[in-house]
Amino acid sequence: MTTQNIGLFKALNAKMQYLDMRQKVLAQNVANADTPGYVPKDLTKVDFGRVLQNVTRENRVLVDTTSPMHMPSPNQVEDPKNRAAKLVYEVAPVGNEVSLEEQMIKTSQNTMDYNLMTTLYQKNVNLLRTAIGTGR
Repeated sequence: MTTQNIGLFKALNAKMQYLDMRQKVLAQNVANADTPGYVPKDLTKVDFGRVLQNVTRENRVLVDTTSPMHMPSPNQVEDPKNRAAKLVYEVAPVGNEVSLEEQMIKTSQNTMDYNLMTTLYQKNVNLLRTAIGTGR
């Protein structure tokens, strides 16, 4: 049996493949920073909130606050998406929309996400090794 037959490892592999593809797209954006009229690309993000909402739609949990010290229910909390404004970066002198700062931020986040996935993968492999008795 390989780790590819275990759901967690399949999910980690899929996420790592997504992050690998995204890194290539972001690198292409940086490579075209001086190309006139170039519009930066990015992969479509998976909306995990919507996935979770679809899963929990039938199992609705109602929260009752009996004290003012309780946290508000999700319906009472302001959506941060409504408050946060997208940062607008300048258009480059060559007329394209590539912002190296924005691409660096995205690349850094992508690298951190990939490192997290590899760490989770390794930790779970070590857990399996311990479980079958071949530990470190």
